[in-house]
Amino acid sequence: MLRSFLCLVLASAALPAVATAALPVGATAPDFATQVSLAGKPMPFSLKQALKKGPVVLYFYPAAFTQGCTIEAHDFAEATDDFKKMGATVIGMSADNIDKLNKFSVSECRNKFAVGSATPATIGAYKVTMPKNPAMSDRTSYVIAPNGKVIFAYSAMDPAGHVKGTLGAVKSWAAQHKRG
Repeated sequence: MLRSFLCLVLASAALPAVATAALPVGATAPDFATQVSLAGKPMPFSLKQALKKGPVVLYFYPAAFTQGCTIEAHDFAEATDDFKKMGATVIGMSADNIDKLNKFSVSECRNKFAVGSATPATIGAYKVTMPKNPAMSDRTSYVIAPNGKVIFAYSAMDPAGHVKGTLGAVKSWAAQHKRG
């Protein structure tokens, strides 16, 4: 009986984290503008402007140069050319400052895609707040269609699965929107 009660308490404690995690598919992605770094060079970024070119793969990660975030950056760097062939823009976001991101964009993103500095407001708007450290984001990947709607959302602290899922979503979108 006590064991069942403890299991119920533990399961219900996990529910709020699940209920508030990530924007759902079909939601309108919050617009934002920030400073990003591509190949070590800072520049402005606007989601609204990027969506005019095609879908945006927007992935949030906790912190540059940590083990999981480095693995994920390498994975996205390897897949960036595939995303570009389908007209998609990849951008990584964390709460790191632009100086740190300038270095991360060269060494770990391998000059392939931009990484940006996410404000607390952006982290909150995308529902990716790290439960134990609200100044940081968790690991969540989105694909946002040019109409501003979320067509894919995936949250998991393990970096495995983020590139595969986002690439699959972009492929599906591209197949439905072939340029003719």
